[in-house]
Amino acid sequence: MRCLVAAFGDPGHVFPAVSLARALRGRGHEVIVETWPQWQQVVEEAGLRFVSADQYQVFPPPASGSPGAGQAAAALMPLLEDFRPDVMVNDILTVAPALAAEAYGCAWGTLIPHIYPVQDHGMPFFSIGALPPRTPLGRGFWRLTENALKFGLERGRAHLNEQRALVGLPPSDRFHGGTSPDLAMVATYPQLEYPRDWPRSVHVTGPMPFEMPHADIDLPPGDDPLVLVAPSTSQDPDNRLVRSALSALAEQPVRVVATTNRVRPDRPIQIPGNAVLVDWLSYSQVMPESSLVICHGGHGTVARALAEGVPVLTCPAAGDMNETAARITWAEVGRSIRWSLTGPRSLRWAVAEILSDPVYRSRAGEVADWQRRHDGPARGAELVEALTASGKS
Repeated sequence: MRCLVAAFGDPGHVFPAVSLARALRGRGHEVIVETWPQWQQVVEEAGLRFVSADQYQVFPPPASGSPGAGQAAAALMPLLEDFRPDVMVNDILTVAPALAAEAYGCAWGTLIPHIYPVQDHGMPFFSIGALPPRTPLGRGFWRLTENALKFGLERGRAHLNEQRALVGLPPSDRFHGGTSPDLAMVATYPQLEYPRDWPRSVHVTGPMPFEMPHADIDLPPGDDPLVLVAPSTSQDPDNRLVRSALSALAEQPVRVVATTNRVRPDRPIQIPGNAVLVDWLSYSQVMPESSLVICHGGHGTVARALAEGVPVLTCPAAGDMNETAARITWAEVGRSIRWSLTGPRSLRWAVAEILSDPVYRSRAGEVADWQRRHDGPARGAELVEALTASGKS
């Protein structure tokens, strides 16, 4: 079959999309990946065909003059008419391909490269980082907030219907209209998902990892536990997490590998004798050697650490990082520190607590055992094939 996979351009979104696209190609299908132009070389080196995606605002204000999802969807139609895809897979943040697929009439699935973002009844809002209620009173409180959430969802639906009209689609009564009603693939671990009644169209596949090749680095010598500091590629422009972690662990009985992830420091970073600092590294090399990963809570980094059975200390900076941090605490695979409290003293205490308590390593090991038995990209490819075979469009 012919598959068009469209991804938002942040690494945490484009990498799982490339992973799924490779799995589809490996099963004999013809695949195009549409994403931001800076990823062309990465996509093509993965053996996939690349098409550049325009960046757009999903719901621009009426007077903004910026292209919106409807205009971007209309601009996609010549590609669809030329490629004639049997199925479109859109990343959850790429609404335009979803609209284009519906207008064109092909099967349509959605890839969610993190925890499922739809609030369940009596549960906290997604992304605020709240743990599940433990009492009837707590559940009642969250039920009361659902009216406020519904108001926001109704506004979002109205904006999306304006974009739908631009490509000749009728209004939809669905919330979360950028997610396929027929197939949503949630590329996370079930251990990080709160218990809920799952829609039949939603499947937790396991993560879909992808990594750009990189030369090995020299690790700090010795036998002390290795701590990897792996900040977000899209947050923390001042390298605050790296600076705080290096300061916190300078005199501790650990070895430290820290990466700036190519966020160029605007002033020198002090590197203690038990640490090395690099601008990029291979998770495949360093994470299997690590005893702990410190990060902002980006889902891709967390998933990669847990795949190796390594506990995580998160310092969430924005967005769904707060939600990932809450799930880590709930699943007992690590701990979290609020971003406003991320200083050397709090980091030092949290690192010592995690390294001294075997429960975190044990719980993370259970996730790694699950990962070894489940291939997320392969499961995703199977689901896309089944969607296409069902004839839904």
